[in-house]
Parts: sequence; structure tokens; C-alpha cells
Amino acid sequence: MKTAKTNLKFGLIATAALLAGCSASSSNTPTGDPVRGEKVHAACLDCHGEGLYASPERKIKTLKSLRKEVARWGDYYSPALSEQDNEDVVVYLNTHFYKFDL
Repeated sequence: MKTAKTNLKFGLIATAALLAGCSASSSNTPTGDPVRGEKVHAACLDCHGEGLYASPERKIKTLKSLRKEVARWGDYYSPALSEQDNEDVVVYLNTHFYKFDL
């Protein structure tokens, strides 16, 4: 009987830890690599400079919209940027230009 209670307790603890990990990974906090993002972003400079990021009239006002635009323009490449490429570019741009609160 004691073994069944121990197994149940262990199972509940493991489930709680798993659920906590899932909710942490689905947060809106970017998980990209800004150094790699800078390298991936170099391809973007073929069409435009960095001036549009600092413009007072810039269209990007939130981290969510930054993510959306990076993904949208990343589809223009052949092959398209991967999800990891997108996250890396988002973190690079946010770190160096946008500075949205995370």
C-alpha cells in the first residue's frame, strides 16, 4: 500500500513539473540567439538598411508584431527562414533596435 501511495505522489510531482515546463516554453519571451540573428539578418539588408528600425514612423509597436513581420518577410527567402532563424532575428532586432519589454 505504501508503494502505491509513493508511486502516486511521484506521478503527481512529475506531471506538475512537466506542465510547468510546458507553460514556461510557450511564453512570449523570445528564445533566439542575437549573435546568430545578426548573421541571418544580413540577408535582410540586401533590400533595406537599418534606418527603418529607428524611424519615428516605424510600423512595429510590439514584440508580437515584430515576430509577425519577421516571419512574414522570412517567407520571401528561398528556402524560407526557419522558426529558429525567425526567433534569432527577432531577438537581434529587439536587442539592438526595438528594446520591447520582455
